[in-house]
Amino acid sequence: QVLLVESGGGLVQAGDSLRLTCEATGRTLSTVHMGWFRQAPGKEREFVAAISMSGGLTEYLDSVKGRFTVSRDNTKNTVYLQMDNLKPEDTALYSCAVLPRWGDRSLARDWGQGTQVTVSS
Repeated sequence: QVLLVESGGGLVQAGDSLRLTCEATGRTLSTVHMGWFRQAPGKEREFVAAISMSGGLTEYLDSVKGRFTVSRDNTKNTVYLQMDNLKPEDTALYSCAVLPRWGDRSLARDWGQGTQVTVSS
């Protein structure tokens, strides 16, 4: 089992940028696909972005396309989420997770504790 720890969240203004980091211990991430999800207060958790184990494939929530970029550094066992032009509606607790099967986000597991992103208008 892998332990995932997210960091990099914070309080920013609309239009600012943040880079979230998801560091893994317990197993190498190079053999698994990874995903970022978020949950705002009173709302269900939603998928934000995914990256394949090699980094060659990515997917995004429509509302973040062109603003967020997911990447990974398998030598550091780390996955990143670069978030640019942040909007108040991006405010949420962001978590990373392992995706055992590409394209099936319902199987996401090994959740981290999350990092809070708050965007003020």
